[in-house]
Amino acid sequence: MNKTIHPSDIRQAQADNPRMRSRDLANQIGISEAQYVAAWCGIGTVRLRMEFDGLFSAFSGLGEVMALTRNESAVHEKVGVYDNFVPGKMAAMMLGEAIDMRMFPGQWVHGFAVETRDGETVRRSLQFFDRHGEAIHKIHARPATDLEAWSALVASFAHEDQSEHIELEVRQPEVKDLVSETPVDELRERWSKMTDTHQFFGILRSLRLDRLQALRDVGEDFSWQIDTASIHKMLTASAEQQLAIMCFVNNPGCIQIHSGTVTTISEMGPWLNVLDPGFNLHLRQDQVREVWAVRKPTDTGHVTSLEAYDANGELIVQFFGKRKEGQDELQGWRQVMENLPRASDRKAA
Repeated sequence: MNKTIHPSDIRQAQADNPRMRSRDLANQIGISEAQYVAAWCGIGTVRLRMEFDGLFSAFSGLGEVMALTRNESAVHEKVGVYDNFVPGKMAAMMLGEAIDMRMFPGQWVHGFAVETRDGETVRRSLQFFDRHGEAIHKIHARPATDLEAWSALVASFAHEDQSEHIELEVRQPEVKDLVSETPVDELRERWSKMTDTHQFFGILRSLRLDRLQALRDVGEDFSWQIDTASIHKMLTASAEQQLAIMCFVNNPGCIQIHSGTVTTISEMGPWLNVLDPGFNLHLRQDQVREVWAVRKPTDTGHVTSLEAYDANGELIVQFFGKRKEGQDELQGWRQVMENLPRASDRKAA
């Protein structure tokens, strides 16, 4: 990935494949998506200064937009306003009624304003990438977006460097300092004493465990593997009962959250989709290798989540029942989760 290809050759590849999405084309020709986007600087694309707090403070003026966060296997789309930004050096938050995000500013290195035309249709987006050229987050204009504010934002944050080239860092293999054997007794003791789900991350760090390793070893009273088809079953049951759920999709720079009901669940090829007016989720079911039901104690009772992992053991998507801080989770959600078929059921059959 990140081959050296002249920007004009990138543009020609798009001309030769006019219906191919930019991300798919970048993968096909062996470059990062950021390289593809940078190749259009001066041709409908403007490189932005990556002034994180300033940009996020300005997003509220855009009005209604669509926020998109994805990883290799899931795409999370929310329609709304960036209306409650909370800055932070290591971690920042957007706590809007519709757009709810956790951002890690150190990962946000490159930004672009992109404008493309398809006949009379003009599509506008703001696209942000990490130091390796991987997409972190995108903001898409909608009919209700304030285009004057959009243009003013682009002009205000335009970078002095509008060249077609981009400097990226080569991704190095991640070396994890993990224990070779899980200290099960200590893991179970510390897990059982959690009073807040966020304490889970501290347990993993101090015991030098990765997330999936902990789920596999902690014991079935806290975590049990369920059938990969359980995601569809859970979404269908939640839609039928109109249960309010939470859906998290993450990448190294961003976590995007939906809180509320889901209604329209559909499959198209390998994709499992939620297609609701303010929220879309697109999940590559063929890339899901393990799904786990996870039970974590809190000071108001336990919280149950569904977590899906890919072949590399990376978290793809996570679901909870919607709950208010200090309250127990919905009984309807708990019942849905506890009735999902276990992976061991399929193996036994």
